[in-house]
Amino acid sequence: MKFIEKYLQETISVIKNIEIKQINKVINIIIKTKKKNGRIFFLGVGGSAANASHAVNDFRKICGIECYCATDNISEITAITNDEGWENAFVDWLKNNKLIEKDLIFILSVGGGSYKKKISMNIVNAIKFAKSKKVKIISIIGKKDGYAYFHSNAKILIPNVNNNRITPYSEQTQAILWHLLVSHPKIKKNLTMWEMIDKKK
Repeated sequence: MKFIEKYLQETISVIKNIEIKQINKVINIIIKTKKKNGRIFFLGVGGSAANASHAVNDFRKICGIECYCATDNISEITAITNDEGWENAFVDWLKNNKLIEKDLIFILSVGGGSYKKKISMNIVNAIKFAKSKKVKIISIIGKKDGYAYFHSNAKILIPNVNNNRITPYSEQTQAILWHLLVSHPKIKKNLTMWEMIDKKK
Protein backbone atom coordinates (compact mmCIF):
# COMPACT_ATOMS: atom_id res chain seq x y z
CA MET A 1 0.00 0.00 0.00
CA LYS A 2 1.27 3.47 -0.88
CA PHE A 3 2.20 5.82 1.96
CA ILE A 4 -0.57 8.36 1.31
CA GLU A 5 -3.34 5.77 1.29
CA LYS A 6 -1.93 4.04 4.37
CA TYR A 7 -1.61 7.30 6.30
CA LEU A 8 -5.19 8.31 5.54
CA GLN A 9 -6.54 4.86 6.38
CA GLU A 10 -4.69 4.88 9.70
CA THR A 11 -6.07 8.34 10.45
CA ILE A 12 -9.60 7.01 9.91
CA SER A 13 -8.81 4.07 12.19
CA VAL A 14 -7.63 6.43 14.95
CA ILE A 15 -10.88 8.40 14.82
CA LYS A 16 -13.07 5.32 14.73
CA ASN A 17 -11.47 3.85 17.84
CA ILE A 18 -11.67 6.86 20.17
CA GLU A 19 -13.87 6.11 23.19
CA ILE A 20 -16.96 8.34 23.04
CA LYS A 21 -17.55 7.75 26.75
CA GLN A 22 -14.28 9.52 27.52
CA ILE A 23 -15.23 12.47 25.31
CA ASN A 24 -18.48 12.79 27.24
CA LYS A 25 -16.57 12.86 30.55
CA VAL A 26 -14.42 15.72 29.27
CA ILE A 27 -17.51 17.58 28.04
CA ASN A 28 -19.22 17.26 31.43
CA ILE A 29 -16.21 18.72 33.25
CA ILE A 30 -16.00 21.64 30.80
CA ILE A 31 -19.73 22.34 31.27
CA LYS A 32 -19.32 22.41 35.06
CA THR A 33 -16.31 24.71 34.76
CA LYS A 34 -18.26 27.06 32.51
CA LYS A 35 -21.22 27.15 34.90
CA LYS A 36 -18.90 28.11 37.77
CA ASN A 37 -17.25 30.82 35.61
CA GLY A 38 -13.99 28.95 35.97
CA ARG A 39 -11.06 29.51 33.63
CA ILE A 40 -9.36 26.91 31.44
CA PHE A 41 -5.56 26.85 31.36
CA PHE A 42 -4.13 24.99 28.38
CA LEU A 43 -0.72 23.33 28.69
CA GLY A 44 1.28 21.78 25.88
CA VAL A 45 4.78 21.72 24.42
CA GLY A 46 6.03 21.51 20.84
CA GLY A 47 3.24 20.92 18.35
CA SER A 48 0.82 20.54 21.25
CA ALA A 49 1.70 24.08 22.37
CA ALA A 50 0.58 25.38 18.97
CA ASN A 51 -2.62 23.35 19.31
CA ALA A 52 -3.16 24.74 22.81
CA SER A 53 -2.90 28.30 21.48
CA HIS A 54 -5.46 27.61 18.75
CA ALA A 55 -7.76 25.87 21.22
CA VAL A 56 -7.70 28.93 23.51
CA ASN A 57 -8.90 31.08 20.63
CA ASP A 58 -11.81 28.72 19.90
CA PHE A 59 -12.90 28.20 23.51
CA ARG A 60 -12.84 31.96 24.10
CA LYS A 61 -14.50 33.08 20.86
CA ILE A 62 -16.93 30.22 20.20
CA CYS A 63 -17.73 29.12 23.75
CA GLY A 64 -17.29 32.34 25.73
CA ILE A 65 -15.01 30.67 28.28
CA GLU A 66 -12.07 32.55 29.75
CA CYS A 67 -8.99 30.61 28.65
CA TYR A 68 -5.23 31.01 28.55
CA CYS A 69 -2.28 29.14 27.02
CA ALA A 70 0.96 28.94 28.99
CA THR A 71 3.17 29.37 25.93
CA ASP A 72 1.32 32.27 24.27
CA ASN A 73 3.38 34.92 26.08
CA ILE A 74 6.88 33.92 25.05
CA SER A 75 8.49 36.70 27.12
CA GLU A 76 6.83 35.54 30.32
CA ILE A 77 7.36 31.80 29.88
CA THR A 78 11.04 32.22 28.91
CA ALA A 79 11.63 34.59 31.83
CA ILE A 80 10.15 32.01 34.20
CA THR A 81 12.21 29.27 32.55
CA ASN A 82 15.37 31.34 32.91
CA ASP A 83 14.74 31.95 36.62
CA GLU A 84 13.03 28.76 37.77
CA GLY A 85 13.93 26.14 35.15
CA TRP A 86 11.83 24.62 32.37
CA GLU A 87 10.52 21.89 34.67
CA ASN A 88 8.87 24.54 36.86
CA ALA A 89 7.78 26.95 34.13
CA PHE A 90 4.12 25.89 34.00
CA VAL A 91 3.76 25.76 37.78
CA ASP A 92 5.05 29.31 38.20
CA TRP A 93 2.89 30.50 35.30
CA LEU A 94 -0.18 28.98 36.99
CA LYS A 95 0.80 30.67 40.24
CA ASN A 96 1.08 34.01 38.40
CA ASN A 97 -2.45 33.43 37.12
CA LYS A 98 -3.70 32.68 40.65
CA LEU A 99 -5.08 29.23 39.87
CA ILE A 100 -8.10 28.39 42.05
CA GLU A 101 -10.32 25.37 42.60
CA LYS A 102 -13.06 26.31 40.11
CA ASP A 103 -10.52 26.56 37.26
CA LEU A 104 -9.58 23.73 34.90
CA ILE A 105 -6.28 22.45 33.51
CA PHE A 106 -6.47 21.17 29.92
CA ILE A 107 -3.41 19.22 28.79
CA LEU A 108 -2.61 18.54 25.15
CA SER A 109 0.30 16.14 24.91
CA VAL A 110 1.60 13.15 23.00
CA GLY A 111 3.13 11.33 25.97
CA GLY A 112 1.59 13.18 28.89
CA GLY A 113 4.91 13.52 30.69
CA SER A 114 6.84 10.94 32.66
CA TYR A 115 8.16 11.32 36.20
CA LYS A 116 10.20 8.14 35.92
CA LYS A 117 11.82 9.06 32.59
CA LYS A 118 12.02 12.81 33.42
CA ILE A 119 10.16 13.72 30.22
CA SER A 120 7.99 16.86 30.05
CA MET A 121 8.48 17.49 33.74
CA ASN A 122 6.84 20.89 33.28
CA ILE A 123 3.57 19.05 32.62
CA VAL A 124 4.16 16.57 35.45
CA ASN A 125 4.82 19.33 37.98
CA ALA A 126 1.86 21.37 36.73
CA ILE A 127 -0.43 18.39 37.30
CA LYS A 128 0.94 17.95 40.83
CA PHE A 129 0.39 21.63 41.56
CA ALA A 130 -3.15 21.58 40.16
CA LYS A 131 -4.04 18.55 42.26
CA SER A 132 -2.73 20.31 45.37
CA LYS A 133 -5.19 23.12 44.58
CA LYS A 134 -8.01 20.61 43.98
CA VAL A 135 -8.26 21.78 40.38
CA LYS A 136 -9.73 19.35 37.83
CA ILE A 137 -7.45 18.12 35.04
CA ILE A 138 -8.49 16.92 31.59
CA SER A 139 -6.16 15.64 28.90
CA ILE A 140 -6.00 14.66 25.26
CA ILE A 141 -3.02 12.35 25.03
CA GLY A 142 -1.41 9.76 22.80
CA LYS A 143 0.01 7.36 25.38
CA LYS A 144 -1.54 5.52 28.31
CA ASP A 145 1.66 5.12 30.31
CA GLY A 146 2.28 8.84 30.86
CA TYR A 147 1.71 10.92 33.97
CA ALA A 148 -1.29 12.77 32.55
CA TYR A 149 -3.10 9.53 31.75
CA PHE A 150 -2.96 8.36 35.36
CA HIS A 151 -3.60 11.71 37.03
CA SER A 152 -6.33 13.32 34.92
CA ASN A 153 -9.94 13.47 36.08
CA ALA A 154 -10.92 12.72 32.50
CA LYS A 155 -8.79 11.94 29.49
CA ILE A 156 -9.27 11.15 25.83
CA LEU A 157 -6.71 8.60 24.71
CA ILE A 158 -5.78 8.77 21.04
CA PRO A 159 -5.49 5.15 19.83
CA ASN A 160 -2.08 3.99 18.67
CA VAL A 161 -2.38 2.40 15.24
CA ASN A 162 1.27 2.69 14.23
CA ASN A 163 4.28 3.00 16.55
CA ASN A 164 6.14 4.98 13.90
CA ARG A 165 3.52 7.73 13.80
CA ILE A 166 2.34 8.26 17.38
CA THR A 167 3.26 11.95 17.37
CA PRO A 168 1.62 13.09 14.10
CA TYR A 169 -1.57 11.13 14.76
CA SER A 170 -1.74 12.44 18.32
CA GLU A 171 -1.25 16.07 17.37
CA GLN A 172 -3.60 16.06 14.39
CA THR A 173 -6.30 14.32 16.41
CA GLN A 174 -5.99 16.87 19.21
CA ALA A 175 -7.25 19.43 16.69
CA ILE A 176 -10.19 17.27 15.66
CA LEU A 177 -11.17 16.68 19.28
CA TRP A 178 -11.00 20.28 20.52
CA HIS A 179 -13.01 21.35 17.47
CA LEU A 180 -15.55 18.70 18.43
CA LEU A 181 -15.67 20.08 21.97
CA VAL A 182 -16.18 23.73 20.99
CA SER A 183 -18.84 22.65 18.49
CA HIS A 184 -20.82 20.65 21.05
CA PRO A 185 -24.25 22.29 21.61
CA LYS A 186 -23.84 22.18 25.40
CA ILE A 187 -20.59 24.16 25.21
CA LYS A 188 -20.87 26.27 22.06
CA LYS A 189 -22.21 29.79 22.50
CA ASN A 190 -21.42 31.73 19.31
CA LEU A 191 -21.46 31.02 15.58
CA THR A 192 -18.23 31.39 13.66
CA MET A 193 -18.04 33.83 10.73
CA TRP A 194 -18.76 31.45 7.87
CA GLU A 195 -21.66 29.85 9.70
CA MET A 196 -23.15 33.31 10.34
CA ILE A 197 -22.77 34.26 6.67
CA ASP A 198 -24.34 31.02 5.44
CA LYS A 199 -27.19 31.35 7.92
CA LYS A 200 -28.10 34.77 6.49
CA LYS A 201 -28.49 33.42 2.96
